[in-house]
Formats: sequence, structure tokens, C-alpha cells
Amino acid sequence: MLFVKYGNSDLVKNVGLDEALNGDGRIPQEAKGKAEELTKDLERLGPAFVKVGQMLSTRPDFLPEAYLEALTRLQDNCEPFSFAEVEKIVTSELGVRISKAFQYFNDKPLAAASLGQIHRATMRNGREVAVKVQRPGIRDSIIQDLEILSDVAEFYDSHTESGRKYEYGKMLDEFRRTILEELDYKKEAHNLETMRENLKEFSRIYVPEPVNDYSTSRVLTMDFVNGKKITSVTPLEQIELDGGPLAEEVFRCYLKQILVDGFFHADPHPGNVFLTPDKKIGLIDLGMVARLAPDIQSKLLQLLLAISEGHGDDAAELAFEIGEIKRDFDARSCRKEINDLVQHAFGSNIKDMEIGKVVLAITKTTADHGLKMPSELTMLGKTLLNLDQVGRTLDPEFDPNASVRRNAAHLTQQRMMKSMSPAGLFNSMIETKDFTDKLPSRVNKILDLLASNKLHIEVEAIDEKILTDSFQKVANRITSGLVLAALIIGAALLMRVETPFRVFGYPGLAMICFMLAAGGGFALVAQIMFYDQKPQKLSSGNVLRPKSTAFHA
Repeated sequence: MLFVKYGNSDLVKNVGLDEALNGDGRIPQEAKGKAEELTKDLERLGPAFVKVGQMLSTRPDFLPEAYLEALTRLQDNCEPFSFAEVEKIVTSELGVRISKAFQYFNDKPLAAASLGQIHRATMRNGREVAVKVQRPGIRDSIIQDLEILSDVAEFYDSHTESGRKYEYGKMLDEFRRTILEELDYKKEAHNLETMRENLKEFSRIYVPEPVNDYSTSRVLTMDFVNGKKITSVTPLEQIELDGGPLAEEVFRCYLKQILVDGFFHADPHPGNVFLTPDKKIGLIDLGMVARLAPDIQSKLLQLLLAISEGHGDDAAELAFEIGEIKRDFDARSCRKEINDLVQHAFGSNIKDMEIGKVVLAITKTTADHGLKMPSELTMLGKTLLNLDQVGRTLDPEFDPNASVRRNAAHLTQQRMMKSMSPAGLFNSMIETKDFTDKLPSRVNKILDLLASNKLHIEVEAIDEKILTDSFQKVANRITSGLVLAALIIGAALLMRVETPFRVFGYPGLAMICFMLAAGGGFALVAQIMFYDQKPQKLSSGNVLRPKSTAFHA
């Protein structure tokens, strides 16, 4: 049972969260109904919860497919706020009245979302622009909602197995950072400029240019993108479009963003991709972007190549290198499942190949087996999944796997050229200088220790002391066993010798040998059972002890 209090309304909804998170991957019959109810409840709760739902739709590593499908369809289309409020915000932010700043400003918004709405306008110099205005009071509302979500996340982390496994608090921290950046339109303007610079080599990709003098943290003015959404393209227009090369360029530009620039548009769903009248692709809404470190970029390139070529074992190894291994990680089972899903995807028809879906499936599989993947990989999978849809809308026969293979060499070359940039070369020179400066002193220290016979090297190897003790114990056991066996055999032979000395009616000497053998045998068994167990366990854990190489003066 999940209880959430929002404003003056109470929402009590049994969404079966733990069951959904800890299930075996199969979707219960009632799951779709619950997922749709959850989606409607999030829309009713407000902007922050809508954004939470959109973020959860990118996390197949812990939500079942029914919930992912419902949350993916979650829309943030909202009722527009009044033009009087728009005028008040724009005037306050720009320091000038709308009638003075713009030649024309349409009072009817083009679109209204959960965080803001967009109006078409014309500047005094005739430039056609789109003005994005933030909803009044939305920042305070988001911060209040984040505090509620923080309490919920803390409760689940402390009291549920799923919370300890998926760490909702950390996820919420990531969400908080993302949504607060999305509320800062100055950052979005900077994202537009960066993206325009990174994609200038793609002649058929258009990114609107911001108007910095008319942009603040709550108002963003940028070039107006004239066109229609990709999803609105009719079959007739698709035939005339020659969408194959255009789909290839879109996919190639995103591969460059992800694998070369390390800065990519993380929300390229069809609603944010426009087809312009001059047959170009316009990318809008860069409030949500993702950044990748250089080390993970190379791993992702190798992972995408492994998936596109159907090398499941290589994909599994790369996933293991990228992820963070937990205590309950089952490497063997995880490797088999990753190999199976990559092979299945590679054996599918071209129309069924979805490289983004495979990446998301790998993320979910690794999470199920105790391997925590970085959020960037999930964001990558969702981005590629949206790109699959965009590519097939432009060209139904588009094969993203083949596109990855075609562009791999060029992407690698671009990565090498980037590493050879002045900044990269300067960094390498600094590291080389540091190594060169310290090398003579390190060599002198080693030679001095070697000359004075004080050089000690510790390596990971067998512990000779424990091994010697174990061999000695085995030898003692064998010797004791031979002595006891000789006593038993001697007692048996002495039984035939008649003698007046008898014990219990039997030859006395034979009985003494037999009792000595019996006592020794019982003592040996007792020692093995009660005294050897603890040393054996210690030995098994310490035969191979990891040691670091070190020098001691």
C-alpha cells in the first residue's frame, strides 16, 4: 500500500510496488490496469510527479513492461496559463514590456507542458522566434513535491528489500538534479549553443539558435522551427521524402553525440523531432541532456558494436566492466541471459531489430542478477529506443544495427582526433612530464634497496607456511594410521599364542595391543572431528591471500 499526500488531497493507491519490483519479470493480468491507474494518478498529482513518471519510464531495470509502456505514454500536456501571467513574467524577466521587445507576440500558446508553455513571436528585426515561458510558481511547487518524494524514498530504502536493492534515494537525487536543471532556461540556452556547435557538420540536422539577450532562467527565446512532428508525416510525404539517408544522418548524429562528444539530447521522442519544409530534421526541447565521461564512452561504443554484430559474450563482459557488482551478483546466469537476448535480437528480421530495446533489456537483466548499471546506460537505451522509432518513421526498412557497424570506424577516428586536440595533448604532456620527473628518484630508490639487500616484494601467491603445515599434518595422520594398523594386525596374530596371562579370557598381550589400537583410533577420530575443522576453514580462506606489491626499506 502506497500513501502519498499532495496539497489538500490524499491519494491512497495499491499499486503493488514491491510485487512489481521483485517479480520474476512476468506481467500479472491485473498489472496493466494498475499501471494505467498509476499513470492517471501521477498526472493528477502535478508536474513533479509527471516528471517522476517520465523518468521511471526510462528504468526497465526495476519496473515491469506493463508499467514502462503506460509511463512512456505519460503526457505532460497541461492547461495553459493566462496571457496576463505570461506578460507579467516576460516583462519581469526581460525588464521591458512585450510590446517593446517584440514586433508580434501571439497570445495563444503553441503548446503547454507541465513546466512551461511556448508562444510564437516576431522580434523587432523580423526574426521569427519561439518564446518559452515558465509556469508561475512552478519552482516552489517542484521543491515541495521533491520533499514529499524524498520522505517516500527514504521510507522504502529503510524498510523494503527493493529499496535496499535499487536505492531510491540516489535515484531521487539524480532526478532532483535533472529537473532543477530543466527549470533553468539559461542552461537550456547553453545546451542549444553547444549542440549547434557539435552538430555543425550535419547539413540536414537543424538545432534552433537561442537569443541570449532575450533569455533568462524563466524565459527562453530561440529560433522558431517551422515544420511538423515526425509522427505527423503522411505515407505520401514519406514516399517523397527519401527517408533512408535522412534516417541514417539522424542516427549518425546521435551516435556522434553519445560516443564522441559525450553530450547528447536525452529526450529525442518523436514529439521533439520535427521535419522542416526544406526536408531537414529539427531538434527541439534540449532541457534534458546527458553527459558521458570519456572512459564510459569507449565501453559503450564496444557494447553497441558487440550487440550489432550479435556477440553476446562480448556484450556480457563489457556490461560487467561498466556496472557495479553487488554481493549477490550471479555472473554465470547473467552472462547466459545477455548472450541469449543479444543472439535473439541479432537473429530477428530487420523490422524487428531495436538496438535501444536490447540495451534496456541488458540493463534490466544485469539489475535482476545483482549488477548495478550506471544511469547513463539506461538513458542511452531510452535514447536509442526513441531513435529506432524516429528512424523507422522516416524509413520503415532502416536498420540501426547496420548503421552502428557502418559508422564505427568513423566514430573511432573522431574519438582519436578529439583525444589529439590541443587540450588532450596538453594533458598528456603534463602526465608525461610528471612521470619523467619522478622516474629517476623511483629507480634510485629501487637500486639502493637492491644493493643493500633490503628489497622486499609481496606477490599474490600460495601461503607456504599454511601449505607446509597441511602437508605435515597429512604425514602425521598417515604415520599414525600405519602404527594403529600394525597394532591391530599384531593383536590378531598374538591371539593364536597360548599364554597363562589372560585378560577377559583372551591372551593378555594381544588384548593390550588391541586396546592400544582402539584407544589410538578413537583419539585420532576425535582430533579430526573436533580440532581440525577450524584450522581447515581458516586455511581454505587463506591459501591464496591477495597481497600488493610493495618495497620496504
